[in-house]
Amino acid sequence: MICFNVPPCTGNEMKYIAEAVASHKICGDGAFTKKCSAWMEERFHAHKVLLTTSGTTALDMASLLCDLRPGDEVILPSYTFSSTANAFVNYGARLVFVDVRPDTMNIDETKIEAAVTDRTKVIVVMHYAGVACEMDAIMAIARRHHLLVVEDAAQAVMSSYHGKPLGTIGDFGCFSFHETKNYSMGEGGAILVNDPACVERAEILREKGTNRARFFRGQVDKYTWVDIGDSFLPSELNAAYLWAQLEMADEINADRLKSWQAYRGAFADLEKRGFVQLPVIPEGCVHNAHMFYLKCRDLEERTALIQFLRDRDILAVFHYVPLHTAPAGLRFGRFAGEDVYTTRESERLVRLPLYYKLTAEDQAKVIRAVRDFYKV
Repeated sequence: MICFNVPPCTGNEMKYIAEAVASHKICGDGAFTKKCSAWMEERFHAHKVLLTTSGTTALDMASLLCDLRPGDEVILPSYTFSSTANAFVNYGARLVFVDVRPDTMNIDETKIEAAVTDRTKVIVVMHYAGVACEMDAIMAIARRHHLLVVEDAAQAVMSSYHGKPLGTIGDFGCFSFHETKNYSMGEGGAILVNDPACVERAEILREKGTNRARFFRGQVDKYTWVDIGDSFLPSELNAAYLWAQLEMADEINADRLKSWQAYRGAFADLEKRGFVQLPVIPEGCVHNAHMFYLKCRDLEERTALIQFLRDRDILAVFHYVPLHTAPAGLRFGRFAGEDVYTTRESERLVRLPLYYKLTAEDQAKVIRAVRDFYKV
């Protein structure tokens, strides 16, 4: 069986976990947490990076830092995971979904401004497949209307837009280190706080509403409960696992890009002959090979392709059911404008196996099976 995903493992994970256990500091913010945060701050030129228990809780923190009030509106794509929406619904926001671009499956920046009302507080972008949204246009809209921007960069660690690392462009960026992501700590994430004025409150929110971080820096003689918050701090064991991968981030990235390029080269003729559409990487965008997908003719063909591959012990998957069509989406939000591409394109997309150390032999089997399906 060729799996759709195999969580990354470099070989040093158990060694570092053992070191964390031996240090008698496993609850978080120990040596490995600090190494991971410092690595991301330096690598991505981020002002402050705080590890979290998941990409979802990173989004929760971003929502709290946006200081939303019941009735505030948040603009976001419908083609995204439920976490992108839940983080804002949980604090009383109303969701305003807009259409996606068919080339990248990212939020259509030309549809955002028409969705802005006097209740709009935040624009949330999700960089699908690690390919950047059109951030210059989106940030310009945000400035014109005095809105905050949250980047759901769960899939975009190591990706960039015109030289700027994704997650560092908006007010807050959110990474995921779930087992399905390029770099993993099992369950985990990080919030990038790009506004220096928000760093102290972010630390407080992450530490159950206490000023514990200030205490450990010697800035107060005791710590106490000063604000709302939650337990957003991950275990040091998870951070130790992640550190083994960040140490080899460039090698992992290069390996995935090699597989991504092999798929693209193998299917280029299928696209030219009109059988499928391949991913588009706009000029100025550097992606991280988070996924490789094909767009079939329609839902029926996609369903048949997935079954064809499964019959040959190859696991391929489709992605999101658009949130605005889901029961919770109907309850908590509305679609602004016309759904031209979101539903149609989501029904055509199929993701192929792609992970660190995917063997050339297994990839060749996937390629051969897809070509057999199209009889070429």
